[in-house]
Amino acid sequence: MTSIVSVVALITLAVMYVFATPNDMEIEFLAKQLITIERLGKHNPEVEGLSRHPDAGVLDKKQTELMRASTAQHGTPVDVIVTYNRDDSRFRIASIRVGPQSWAVVDIDPPSEPELWIWFVLITIGVGSIAVFAAHRMSKPLALLESAAESVSPDGSLPMLAERGPAEVRATAAAINSLSARLKRATESRMRLVAAAGHDLRTPLTRMRLRAEFVTDDEERTLWLRDIDELERIADSAIQLVREETTKASLEVIRVDDLVRSVVEDLQEQNFEIEVIDTSEAYVRANRLALSRALRNLLINAATHGVRGAVAVTGGAMARITISDQGPGISADVLDQVFEPFFRADRARGQKIPGAGLGLTISREIIRRDGGDIRISNRPDGGLAQVVELPTVLPG
Repeated sequence: MTSIVSVVALITLAVMYVFATPNDMEIEFLAKQLITIERLGKHNPEVEGLSRHPDAGVLDKKQTELMRASTAQHGTPVDVIVTYNRDDSRFRIASIRVGPQSWAVVDIDPPSEPELWIWFVLITIGVGSIAVFAAHRMSKPLALLESAAESVSPDGSLPMLAERGPAEVRATAAAINSLSARLKRATESRMRLVAAAGHDLRTPLTRMRLRAEFVTDDEERTLWLRDIDELERIADSAIQLVREETTKASLEVIRVDDLVRSVVEDLQEQNFEIEVIDTSEAYVRANRLALSRALRNLLINAATHGVRGAVAVTGGAMARITISDQGPGISADVLDQVFEPFFRADRARGQKIPGAGLGLTISREIIRRDGGDIRISNRPDGGLAQVVELPTVLPG
């Protein structure tokens, strides 16, 4: 809009400069006309149309002095009075003395500078209205994209958009709906594949377990059973991950500090080294069973890999659950991979501590589905810090 108004302003000034008559020339023409009128009036003092008095309007002192000075410059000073009407000040009336009791009264349009600000205000309003309308129409697809991005659910699905409105809006909505459908099909296909693989593994694993029981060598049989147990944990974790991503669980308002204390007490009864060091009252909206499972995974992770864990809960706009441990931490170059499925920071350690490598993946899936997130970082004094943040709600 600024660019258009600037261009119009430059064109207007250029046209005025090239085609407009200079003020000095206009004044000279008007002065010559007044001199001619005076001469005609003096030669015909009895002609009809002359007035015995000058016009009774408001005196325009500036124009009066300008006309008298201009006629004087031409060698014929004219006794002229310039006035204007109070109700309409756009035009002027020149009263020219042509005799002792005779005045020629004529309407004149005195030279003046054009009021460009009115022109520019009108141009700005007009251009602004068109620019706002055009920008609104052009930004509709962008607003639609923003709305679609903000309405993505925690499970990654997009709502169907109404395909109505201008052509570009309909095209954008259709493209988003097509993308949403393709993403949904791809996700469902991947989930079905993982679930089917995890389910189908159970039958051959059961057969392998039966055959392993007939191995006569005790040490060899123990190794076989341990490997089969690990495969079963991987299959069960894969199925659990699919369930967490596809299940529409009911939500309820939970006092998260009470939930943390309950999970910690349960783990302490199982001889896990974990304790609550500080809590404050905070309420979140989540599925109680799923959130308990997520917190349980994180706390077990701190109590096993981290040797000993401690948890604190703080409130505010976000409920923050901080789980710290006293373990060796994780190398900085692989820290961003901890949420990848089947990730293990230490392959050798993974053989000593049972697990499928899906605990963090499942926990993050649950927490994100409830509108929160989880971060993991190395503590300055050693060990890991697992920070869970969930939006708080009012108790009810």
